[in-house]
Formats: sequence, structure tokens, C-alpha cells
Amino acid sequence: MPMPWTYRHPETEWRGFLEDIRDILDTPSSNVAYTAAEGVLTAFRRRLTPQEVLEFADTLPSVIRALFLQGWRMEAPLPWAKQSDYIREAKALRRDHNFTGDRVLEAVSFGLHRAVGAGRFRQNLDAIGPDAQSFWALTGYSEEDLAFRFRSAN
Repeated sequence: MPMPWTYRHPETEWRGFLEDIRDILDTPSSNVAYTAAEGVLTAFRRRLTPQEVLEFADTLPSVIRALFLQGWRMEAPLPWAKQSDYIREAKALRRDHNFTGDRVLEAVSFGLHRAVGAGRFRQNLDAIGPDAQSFWALTGYSEEDLAFRFRSAN
């Protein structure tokens, strides 16, 4: 089997993911995009069982997977909430240096749809359930907008 694309081209995937986030947040800063990604991924992870965390991580590109699992402690999942709560949690990360804005959840969701592939991403969320689908829901984007950014996931 050839080396998976995500291990051969991790920097390409990572930079593309950050670029998508930067575009939605309208910022030139990769630091802002990184903080946005970390905050949103952490807010999502906190609502998953350990098995769901591992299964979700398994479908992420390599560097995004590492960020998703970074600092993880197996604890009882928090209850699902409203999108405004997730946004508040994401913006609370490094509060004094967090410039992500109110579109943080939208930006990271857009980036993940394109990094994972919208179809595969939806299958992943379907396996977790409607609360996960709601967490990552995007409106106002066409299938073309959410097209898989990278040529191959393998």
C-alpha cells in the first residue's frame, strides 16, 4: 500500500485548512486561524465519548487529528448545547490573545468540510448523531463551496 496522502503532504493539508479558516474570519493571521481551530475542536471533543473521539479523529487529516487530540483527557462528555455556547467556549481559549470573532464555528466547520471532504465528513457526523451534525452545520454554502480541497485522502 502506498503511503497515505495525509502523511506524505501534511503541511499542504494544514496550510489549506488554515487558509480556509482565515478566509472566513477575514484575517491574514495563521495564529488566529490556529486558535480558532483549537478552540472549536476542543469544544466539540468535550461532548464526545472516548470511542467517538477516536473514531472522529481517525477521519481527520494528520495535523488536524493531532490538534484535535492534543491535551485530551478522557472525561465524561459535556451535554450538547447551542451554537452560541460553542462559539463562547472557542473564544474563551487564550482569552487575552483570541481574536477569532463570532464566525469562529462557521470558519472551522468550513475548513473541516473541505479538509475531510463534505461527504465523508457528513458520514462521520451521522455516526455520532444529530447533535454532532448540528454542531458542524453550515448554511449558505453550495456543494461546490465545500468541495474536497485535496486531491486524495489516501
